[in-house]
Amino acid sequence: MSVLSRIMIVLSLASIGSCASQQLANVPDKLKPGANESLAMVVPAKGVQIYECRAVKDKPGAYEWAFVAPEADLFDTRGNRIGKHYGGPHWESNDSSKIIGALKERADAPAADAIPWLLLSAKSVGPKGSFSNVTSIQRVNTVGGVAPKTGCSQAAGGKPARVNYTADYYFFAGK
Repeated sequence: MSVLSRIMIVLSLASIGSCASQQLANVPDKLKPGANESLAMVVPAKGVQIYECRAVKDKPGAYEWAFVAPEADLFDTRGNRIGKHYGGPHWESNDSSKIIGALKERADAPAADAIPWLLLSAKSVGPKGSFSNVTSIQRVNTVGGVAPKTGCSQAAGGKPARVNYTADYYFFAGK
């Protein structure tokens, strides 16, 4: 193994360790994964949260923005696109491995104009690959993505709004 290869490995491990310790220090306790799980990968995302203007049930004449689905590209920590995130919610790797999440806990984001931080359980729903061993997902470090505050009325009923967001998804797997 060349000296350059060894240096790259050490830098990669230091980077992952630094990300994990920052993440664990800033996440509310209720969003932490189980003790039997460890950080498998950090997956930054950039995309949109999609909302639709809909009539409010049991409130005649009232309308609100309702969440429909996310639509985002997933990246590795070097900025290479490694997959996509979409309704379900699903996370799908370029290698075709796919997981689906179910909400376990949520917490308000530190920034008032950002979507909440989440803890989701995950299960594989695709072929074996880079995502297939993921058991929990945290959505943290969110920026943007909240529903519009205005523009939803009877005249706008059924119209979508696509709101830009970024987030870091921390994928955890069993130890």
